Amino acid sequence: MSGLEELSREELIALTRALMAENTALKAEVAELRAENAALRERVAKLERLVSRNSGNSGMPPSVDDLPGRKQPKDRKVSSGRRRPGKQPGAQGKALAWSDEVADGDTVEHYPQGQCGCGTDLGQAADLGVTARHQQIEIPLMVARRFQHQLHTVACRCGAVHTAPRPPGVPAAPVSLGVNLQAWCVYLLVVHAIPVHRVAELVTSLTGAEPSPGFVHGLIGRAAAAVASANARIRMLLTLAYVVCCDETPIRVGPKKAKKYLLVACDQLLTWYMLGGRDLETFKKFVVADLTGVVVHDRYQNYDATDLGARDHQLCAAHLIRDLEDCAETYPGARWPRQLQMALRGLIHAANLARDQDKDAIEAGTLAMFTKMYRGGVAVGLSQVKRLPGPAKTVTQPVGRVLLEVLRDRAGDVLRFACDLRIPPTNNQAERDLRPAKTQQKISGRLRSEKAAEHRYAVRGYLSTALKHSLDVMTVLRNALLGNLWMPPDPVTG
Repeated sequence: MSGLEELSREELIALTRALMAENTALKAEVAELRAENAALRERVAKLERLVSRNSGNSGMPPSVDDLPGRKQPKDRKVSSGRRRPGKQPGAQGKALAWSDEVADGDTVEHYPQGQCGCGTDLGQAADLGVTARHQQIEIPLMVARRFQHQLHTVACRCGAVHTAPRPPGVPAAPVSLGVNLQAWCVYLLVVHAIPVHRVAELVTSLTGAEPSPGFVHGLIGRAAAAVASANARIRMLLTLAYVVCCDETPIRVGPKKAKKYLLVACDQLLTWYMLGGRDLETFKKFVVADLTGVVVHDRYQNYDATDLGARDHQLCAAHLIRDLEDCAETYPGARWPRQLQMALRGLIHAANLARDQDKDAIEAGTLAMFTKMYRGGVAVGLSQVKRLPGPAKTVTQPVGRVLLEVLRDRAGDVLRFACDLRIPPTNNQAERDLRPAKTQQKISGRLRSEKAAEHRYAVRGYLSTALKHSLDVMTVLRNALLGNLWMPPDPVTG
């Protein structure tokens, strides 16, 4: 007989219940393992997606492409329109040209030296004239000179006494560093992002003057105060501009682990910076709330906040094309991402071509063709990438679904540049104006003081605006320190 036959009925029931309880526990454990496995798969998928982000399929800068483990963006063929390094085809070349305007005293005569083969000194030979000429553009060795300003006092016949005023740029201190040297320091600090101590060392090596690091650092605030009224005018002019490009980038400012955002509003002639956060309160202080023209941006939600008022928008086509590249990599068999990219690139090219030909609009047939291609790609994409039901805060939509809904619901904001050639298709101008901040961060790392950072970018915005007006930065900076501030002119209308 088996062991089960020897058990009583009560013992069999107890054993059965124990086995059922154990089976239930095993099922619960299996379900828990399956849930944990699903969570791990989802986590791995998210990590793989994060690693796959690069400058080719997202808004990340090219600098992240070199990080360990980062997936490299696909190489684009030259035929796709990628800009090659160096001189571009058709671009105007630059060469050193001969000049007949040589200052007196800058012509150096050279005669043969030594002896002839016959033993005669060449210094006694007959001069047959100039047989070759060479011009070389050179700078003299820079040596700081000490100027002593003596203020005389004179007495008039009537008995009145008059004392000569101090020259511009000469403070009341008995000994000071001149305005040219101050402009040098600010230029190296702000334009080339050289750290304070290295600026002091560099100026000492080049000129012999010995500015202290504390003096060099204090020049940032002094220069910011000198250009404050010009920055106020730049901000005012931007509020009246027809089109303004906006963007923001994180920078390390203040205590360790602290992070701020540098915001920029700009166009082809103006640049204005603001240091703050990426929250709505910062955007209320930013220039966006006061703008009257079209705002070109990267679809960050605060640009569309109702608290900032209503205005026309142009969504950056470069960001859209990169997001569509992400969709093309996620759905390799789908055609709609490439179709939408082709439509946007075709419209951008057509708009650039029309501007180059001084036309007011894109050819009607070209505009209709690419617009139809755009709308068709959006419709196909929406039919293939279905929306998942549920609230947006808890349900993550499939890759590309939210993007396709933006392309459908905000088609006017996406294609506005194709209907108005005054509007750029991208906010690349803003990204170019933010690039110096990333360069500075690579060189110097963290900026210790928020106030000094605000001063730095106040000067930077002023100098960037001067550069856009084709002015010499050193001259503009020196004049500002002397109190002769250059102001951006009124915009040209018509």
